Amino acid sequence: MNNQQLVTTNNTAANGQPDDAIQTQQLVKVYKTAAGDYTALKGIDLRVQHGEFAAVLGKSGAGKSTLVNLITGIDRPTSGEIVVNSTAIHHLHEDQRSRWRGLNLGVVFQFFQLLPSLTLIENITLVMDFNNTYPLRERKARALHLLDQVGIVEHAYKIPSRISGGQQQRVAIARALANDPPVIVADEPTGNLDSRTAHEIFDLFLSLVEQGKTLLVVTHDKEIAARAPRLIEMADGQIVHK
Repeated sequence: MNNQQLVTTNNTAANGQPDDAIQTQQLVKVYKTAAGDYTALKGIDLRVQHGEFAAVLGKSGAGKSTLVNLITGIDRPTSGEIVVNSTAIHHLHEDQRSRWRGLNLGVVFQFFQLLPSLTLIENITLVMDFNNTYPLRERKARALHLLDQVGIVEHAYKIPSRISGGQQQRVAIARALANDPPVIVADEPTGNLDSRTAHEIFDLFLSLVEQGKTLLVVTHDKEIAARAPRLIEMADGQIVHK
């Protein structure tokens, strides 16, 4: 099964609308623990339209990261449905989810997760290599273009330890854009940054939405979340405001 077949064959999800980039229906996640079952998500219904910028706000333990892990296909739900970019990802097995994610979703993590021994440009071209997107001769130029877009092209040939945390997060965003995915999901992307740098990263997210991307950003920072056009609040595994 090639990547294109993966995207079209699994377009069997629930009742998603054409303008929905992300939709979950009755999403439940239960973890098995030594103390018994722990329900992290309790029937989440969520819709985010194409081109929308939504921030998910909640305290630690609210279920935000669990929601992100399910939407990105990093984890599987106990029950319920997840449709992202017209694909029912809850039906995909692990290998399919990995290939689907590489083409349809950009993920930005709190701790950057750049490969320390690779240069910044290599961290970005590796994503294109893995998914075999863009002709080989064009990948370096695209990586440089993305680094320029996030304002850090002058450091392209440095390794991550030679730049600041805020600069590393910019590289992580450029990496998330490498395969030109329509949806970007960021999990606490400003959690390790100072206030000024956090707002600069948020400005960058706003510019991506202007370019037509769909963004879902998870944060516990009320000031940062308030800048998003749409605010979704979570508490105790449930959405309390959307």
